[in-house]
Amino acid sequence: MPRVSRLRRQLRPGGRLAASWVKTAVLVTAFCLTALYLFARHFGASESVRLERHMNSGPLLHPLKPVKSSVDWGAVQCHYPPRQEPKGVPRPPRGAALPRIQARFGKEPAKVRKKREDRRKSVLRLARRSWDSYRIYAWKKDALQPLSRAGKDQFSGWAATLVDSLDTLWIMGLRDEFDEAVAAVAEIDFGSCTSHRVNIFETNIRYLGGLLSAYDLSGRKVLLQKAVELGDLIYSGFDTANRMPVDNIDFAAAKAGSGLVVEDTVVSASPGTLTLEMTRLSQLTGDPKYYDAIAPIVELFYRGQNQTALPGLFPMFVSMLREDVTTGGTFTLGGGADSLYEYFPKMHALLSGADPKLETLTRGFMDAAKQHLFFRPMVPDNDDILISGNVNVDADGAPRLDPETEHLTCFIGGTFALAGRLLRSEEDVEVGARLTRGCVYAYQAFATGIMPERLNMVACERGAGAEPCRWDEDKWVAEREKRPEYKPHLPKGFTTAKDPRYILRPEAIESVFYMYRITGDSRWQDVAWNMFRAVAKGTATELGSAALLDVTVSKWPPPLDDYMESFWIAETLKYFYLVFSPPDLISLDEYVLNTEAHPFRRPAA
Repeated sequence: MPRVSRLRRQLRPGGRLAASWVKTAVLVTAFCLTALYLFARHFGASESVRLERHMNSGPLLHPLKPVKSSVDWGAVQCHYPPRQEPKGVPRPPRGAALPRIQARFGKEPAKVRKKREDRRKSVLRLARRSWDSYRIYAWKKDALQPLSRAGKDQFSGWAATLVDSLDTLWIMGLRDEFDEAVAAVAEIDFGSCTSHRVNIFETNIRYLGGLLSAYDLSGRKVLLQKAVELGDLIYSGFDTANRMPVDNIDFAAAKAGSGLVVEDTVVSASPGTLTLEMTRLSQLTGDPKYYDAIAPIVELFYRGQNQTALPGLFPMFVSMLREDVTTGGTFTLGGGADSLYEYFPKMHALLSGADPKLETLTRGFMDAAKQHLFFRPMVPDNDDILISGNVNVDADGAPRLDPETEHLTCFIGGTFALAGRLLRSEEDVEVGARLTRGCVYAYQAFATGIMPERLNMVACERGAGAEPCRWDEDKWVAEREKRPEYKPHLPKGFTTAKDPRYILRPEAIESVFYMYRITGDSRWQDVAWNMFRAVAKGTATELGSAALLDVTVSKWPPPLDDYMESFWIAETLKYFYLVFSPPDLISLDEYVLNTEAHPFRRPAA
C-alpha cells in the first residue's frame, strides 16, 4: 500500500496515528495551560505571595555550612543558672485574634502605580549605591566612612552594616548581593571581638535582629544557625546573681562562665529592648530558654508601672542590680527610653495577645504620655501638630515639661498609631498622626528640608488638646531669649537646635510609613517623597551617603560627617522603599518590625 494512503487511513477517526496525535495534542494543551497558569500566578501574584514563594523555594545557591564560632556559647555553663525549668512562650487562647492593622487598599490606577514605582526605583538606586560603596570600601567592617573611602569597626567588628542590611537586600530583590552577604555571615566568629566588652543592646537589635529577620524572609538555615550562636552569647549576659541582664558583656568573663556583675544604673531601653528578639528566637528554635530569660524583665516593668513619679511611665534610668524601675525623676520617650515603650505593643502583637501584661503596659504608657509628655507647639501657621517632650519631676512631686524633642523621638507617632489599631482606639491612631505631622513639620521648616537631631519649641498654654493655639510672636521672642543655644537663623517657632546634625536617622520616615500603611492615605506617600528628596540630596557623596553636621544652615551643600551608620540601609532606606511598595510587601498584619526595622513573622494565632 502506498505510504500516503496508509497515512491517510491512520489519520481517520479511530486510526492509530490519529489517536496518538489526539493524545499528544491533549498533553501539549494541558502543558501550555499549566504553564500559562503558573506564569499568571507568578507575575500576577501579590508582593507578599511572591515573597512567600521565595521563602519556600530554598536557597538559590548550594546550602552553606556556617563556620562555627571559636567559642561554643551554648556549651558555656552558667555560674548562676536559672532557678527553675524554663518558661515556654505563651500561646493565645484558641480562636483569639488581634484586630487588623493595615488599611484595606483598593485597586491602584495605572498612573498612580507608575508614579509610585518611579519613586521606589529612586530609593532602590540609592540603596544599591550605598551597598556597593560599603561592599567595595568597607566589606565586613561595621560601617563605611564614605569620605575616607574606608571601613570602621564600632560594634564588636562583626560586620554590622552587612548583617543589618540582609533583610533590606532581600526585600529590595537584590538576590545576588544577598547571597554574597549570607556567605560572609557564615564566616563570622562570634567568639572573637574587637573590644573586651560587648554592648548587649546594639548586639541584640542590629545583629540578632538582622539574622532572625533575614531567616524569616529567606528560610536560609545558616542564618538561624548563626542567630543561635549569637543568641547564646546574649543569653550569657543574663548569667548574673539575680538573672537580670548586664548592659555590657565582659567577653572574657562570659567565655569562662565565671558569672557577670550587673551595672547599678542603665538606661531603661537597654534591658527593655531585649524582649522581641529573644522571644522570636524561642519561637523559631522551640528552645524556651531565650524567652525565659526576658520574661522577668517584662514582669519587673509590669509590677513597677504605677509606682513611679509619673505612673504609667518609667524613669530614663533604672537599676537591674536593685531591680528598681521606679526611682528617678527624668521621663522621656527619646534616647535612652524610646524602644522600651516601642516594644510593649510590638511584643503584644508578636505573642498575639497571649500575655495580658503587655496590653496593660501599652495602655498605661500611652495614657501617661498624652497627659504629661505630649505638647502642641506654637508655630506661625497654627498647625495642629504634636511634639513629644521631656518631663522632670521636682522634689515636691510636681512635673515640669521641658519642650525639647529629638529625632529619635519621632518613632512615637508610628508606635502610637500601631498600638491604637491593636487596642481598637482610633483616637490614638489620630494622636499618632498628629505626632507624625509634628516631625514632618520640623523637616519642612529647616532650610535643608531635614530635621536636626535635637531642638526646642514653645509649648502652647492649652496643652496637647486640639483647641486652637495662636501664634504669639512676642512670646516666642521671650522664650528664645531664655535659651543661650538660640541662633538667629533658626526658623520661627524654634528656640534651639541644640544638636544640628542629621546622622541618617530613620524615625521620622518610620512613622510616616506606619501612618500610610495604617490609614491608607496616599498623602503620606507625598510627604515621604519630599523627605526622601531632601535627605538623598543633602547626604549625597561620591560613595553612598554621609551624616550631616548642620542641617539648620542654608549653605549648600551642608557640611558632611565621615560616617554612614548601619541603620541607613537597614532602616531609613528600607522604610522609604516600603512606603513606595505595594502594601502587602511586609504587611503589618504578617510581620512585626523591631526597633532596627527588622521584620519578624507573626506566628499564626
